[in-house]
Amino acid sequence: MSDPQLSSISQADLSQRLKGTGLRLRVPPFVVHIQSPIPVVAQGLSMLYANHELAPQDAFADFHIAVTYGSPISRSVCEFKIDGFKPFTPLAVGEGFAFLEWGLNWCVTTYLHTWLTIHSAVLERHGRALILPAPPGSGKSTLCASLLLHGWRLLSDEMALLDPTTGLITPFPRPVSLKNQSINIIQGLSSDVVIGPVALDTMKGNVAHMRAPADSLRRSNEKVLPAWVIFPQYVANAPAQLTPRGKATSFMQLAENSFNQSAQGIKGFKSLTRLIDQCDCYDFSYGHLDEAMAIFAELPLPL
Repeated sequence: MSDPQLSSISQADLSQRLKGTGLRLRVPPFVVHIQSPIPVVAQGLSMLYANHELAPQDAFADFHIAVTYGSPISRSVCEFKIDGFKPFTPLAVGEGFAFLEWGLNWCVTTYLHTWLTIHSAVLERHGRALILPAPPGSGKSTLCASLLLHGWRLLSDEMALLDPTTGLITPFPRPVSLKNQSINIIQGLSSDVVIGPVALDTMKGNVAHMRAPADSLRRSNEKVLPAWVIFPQYVANAPAQLTPRGKATSFMQLAENSFNQSAQGIKGFKSLTRLIDQCDCYDFSYGHLDEAMAIFAELPLPL
C-alpha cells in the first residue's frame, strides 16, 4: 500500500507540521525532511507537491532542510539550511518557496554522486529520454513545460540523473521552474496547469513553479534510456530550426553542463561518452512554441 499524498492533510496541519518537527516528503528518488515557519513555503508545498507522497515520520531522510526567517526580530528575509548549515546568503522572504527548490537542487548536486548529474531538463516519449541541456535564459524550462503538456513524461526540469553503470536516467519529477513571461505563456496553454507562488524581483526576475503531472510521479520508478541530446535556444520570433550537431562538440558542452563529471573521473568520462554515442545530437532554436511542438512530435529515434 502506498503512503498518503500530501493533499490528504489540511493546510493548517501542513503549516503546523512545518513549524514543528517537520514532515518527510517523498520526492522520488529521495525522501526529504522539511521544516519552515514561512507561510509561502507551506503554500507552495500544498499547491505543487499535492500529489507527492508523505513518508512515515520515522523514515530515513536523504536530506534534512529548512527555510527559516533570517532573524528572530525580522521577518523580511529567509535562510536555507541543510543540517543547520547555511550555504547561501539570505533572500527576501517572498522567495521562500523558490529558495526551497533552489536549495534542494544544490543538495542533490553537492552531496550525491551515485549518478552523473547534468544540468538539463529531461523528458520521455515512447520509452526513450530527451535531454535538454542549456544555460539560464535559453528557454529550456519553457520548452520542457510545453512538451509535458503535449504528451511527454517529465523526468526532471533541472537535472539528468544518469546511472554510470546502466546508462539509464532515474526520474526526479518535481515542479517546473518558470520565469517572467513564461509564467503566463505556460498558464495559458491548459486549464489544468497549476502555478504556485510567484517570487517577485529575484536575481532571475519573477519566478514561479508549475506542478509536475501526476502521471510522472506514478511512473517515477521507470528508468529510461537516453535517445536525444538537444541544445535549445530561444530566439524571439525566429522560425523553429533543428540542426544536427557533431558528437565531439556535443560531448564537450554536455561535460560543461555536468555538475560532477570531473569528480567521477574516468567513470564520469565513460558515462558521458556512452551517452553521446547512443544519442542523436542537435542544436535547436525556436521563437514560437507551436512550431517547436510540431518538430519534437516528429523526432526520429536514433538508428
